[in-house]
Amino acid sequence: MTLSCGIDVGGTKILGGVVDEDGSIVEELRVESPATSAEAIEEAIEGLVVQLASRHPITCVGVGAAGYIDKQRAVVMFAPNIAWRDVDLKGDLEQRTGLPVVVENDANAAAWGEFRYGAGHDVDDLLLVTVGTGVGGGVVLDGSLYRGAFGVGAEIGHMRVVPDGILCGCGNRGCYEQYASGSALVREARGAVRAGSLLARELLDRAGGDPDRITGPLITEAARAGDPFAVEQLASLGRWLGEGIASLTAVLDPAVVVIGGGVSEAGDLLLGPARAAFGSQLTGRGHRPVLEIRKARLGNRAGLIGAADLARR
Repeated sequence: MTLSCGIDVGGTKILGGVVDEDGSIVEELRVESPATSAEAIEEAIEGLVVQLASRHPITCVGVGAAGYIDKQRAVVMFAPNIAWRDVDLKGDLEQRTGLPVVVENDANAAAWGEFRYGAGHDVDDLLLVTVGTGVGGGVVLDGSLYRGAFGVGAEIGHMRVVPDGILCGCGNRGCYEQYASGSALVREARGAVRAGSLLARELLDRAGGDPDRITGPLITEAARAGDPFAVEQLASLGRWLGEGIASLTAVLDPAVVVIGGGVSEAGDLLLGPARAAFGSQLTGRGHRPVLEIRKARLGNRAGLIGAADLARR
């Protein structure tokens, strides 16, 4: 059985694993991500590959990276949270490891992982929406990963949903991720607490009286315990999520939308409102097939598994 190595490079950690043809992880390693140094990141990736290759007959390496990757799946043109600017990562890593390397955007890699082995394994057309600090996306159409003319397609988090809305880190205003991300969830909850909302008092107590200690997982925990304010915050996020998916569906017409990312751990507290909002905003509703909105199956390993499979192909 052919084994490939998948690498998922994030702002805080680098995850590496050996993946077989069934999408199963044979061995997994992780190290901290030296995100401020491009050279150090490459050294860390090399170290993971060398360790894994010493114990397994790896034939190739797939790297998922949060950034704009060129059409040739080689050069990282820009990465917002990692020190990469026009870096030939494929060439550098092939020289370091002696193995063939494919570089892909991390959300694209995760979409491919869910398509091949996860929540979208039974369809040919899939949209992945990752809800974490920001909003990421990946698209599979007719069984092929869609990358766009220049390799930087499916950046759905920067679709404008509110003209002149909240300023986004990308420099524009009103981007989707400013309303449908984990950061938006936390921002709104902390804002309500600081404004003196009586409804938010239980959540503030959970945070030890410090609004800055309110996090996405804390809100989810409170919602699961029945806190009405926390439930309301997740429902609001879900509505934004569902309305955006309805707009994307008008363009892409996928069979399935898969929701991944850390906030998806809220389950139906998030997905229920998302499905309801999607159903109420879908163009042509009542006269067209309605897609399924599913929770991702592979969790935070989707990018690693997808990158490894893309490299094998």
